[in-house]
Amino acid sequence: MPADRLHLVRHGEVHNPARVLYGRLPEFRLSTDGRRMAKAAAEYVHDLARPVSSLVVSPLQRTRESAEPFTALFGIEPVIDERVIEPTNVFEGRRMKRALINPLNWRHLLRPSVPSWGEPYAQVIDRMDAAMTDAWNHVDSGDVVVVSHQLPIWVTHLAVAGLPARHDPRQRRCGLSSVTSFERRDGRWVEVGYAAPAATSGSIDVGAV
Repeated sequence: MPADRLHLVRHGEVHNPARVLYGRLPEFRLSTDGRRMAKAAAEYVHDLARPVSSLVVSPLQRTRESAEPFTALFGIEPVIDERVIEPTNVFEGRRMKRALINPLNWRHLLRPSVPSWGEPYAQVIDRMDAAMTDAWNHVDSGDVVVVSHQLPIWVTHLAVAGLPARHDPRQRRCGLSSVTSFERRDGRWVEVGYAAPAATSGSIDVGAV
């Protein structure tokens, strides 16, 4: 038998005093509040009283740090999977408001449905689906936790719901250290829950792709 449920967990708040879009840039760690948020997410999954058999993590520092409370609570070591990483983005390292004022950057905004500023949504959806399916089939029972990033989790939600991948990033329902849960029925993913167990009021959440 494969897994019983799969939880896509977003990382906690990142230490980002310059408020840049950090994307895949290295050395963007969790803030003190981000570590608290990650712990709240792990405690939420733990309180579901469901066995967790596998922990899959994006290779970036903020996701690896967000996985640490899951290792502490469930006693399982993370497996790094490049397929659940943040997408690429031409605006990495910049403050978005400043970048969008510059006419030289407008060419990156011509095709928002792709999007033209980064990795295509369809590619993100495909690699997330492949990683989720492999994680689901890799265990004999229990739940799987995948610690990833806002955009991969959100476009996965849209794909599962049968909605277009094009969207307004300001309208994503994928808060810091949120948990979006899925089951696999008749060969298809079905979303079965969303929770935002961490208190995020006043947090800095401007670095997501």
